[in-house]
Amino acid sequence: MLEQETLDQLWDFDDPVQSEGRFRAALAGGKYDDDEQAELTTQLGRAIGLQGRFEEADALLDAIDSDEPTVSVRVLLERGRLLNSSGHAAMAVPLFEQAAELADHLSEEFLAVDALHMLAIADSAHAEAWTRSALEYASTVHSDRTKRWVVSLHNNLGWILHDAGRCAEAMVEFQLAGQWAERIGTLQQQEQAREAIKAC
Repeated sequence: MLEQETLDQLWDFDDPVQSEGRFRAALAGGKYDDDEQAELTTQLGRAIGLQGRFEEADALLDAIDSDEPTVSVRVLLERGRLLNSSGHAAMAVPLFEQAAELADHLSEEFLAVDALHMLAIADSAHAEAWTRSALEYASTVHSDRTKRWVVSLHNNLGWILHDAGRCAEAMVEFQLAGQWAERIGTLQQQEQAREAIKAC
């Protein structure tokens, strides 16, 4: 299966149109086997979904024919994201729960944390609990790329607490996000942490 770093190189979340083009080019390049092509297709669906073309993205996910368990996790994740983005958050929750459980079973740590982080978004009534679960999980992982989730999760938890009026607790989370960002985060994450502390 594909390394997350391979997908990172194709993704620009600020430009889903360009990302769509990159994934289409990768799929047409003949470089990847069938399961890797299926995995790339889930990300093509995500890029299309980010542009609001929900039915097209859903049809693309429907057409994926792979028994590879990691592909199954990604399909669950992207179906959940489509539902959440199209205003059906409650329907997305069980898909994210299945994705988290299956990813954990497969030791797909990055995808397990991703699913837990999406549960915090889709199940807003329990956002704090889901984010803390994701943080607990991410703190035990081995991959530096996966551990980078800790930065985003502390930041997310900070905003959850901030929006609830718990500003002192929020500041602690933003400061933790900043500390982790300096250690393992991207330049963008470092900047986001500084902006969050300033805003708080």
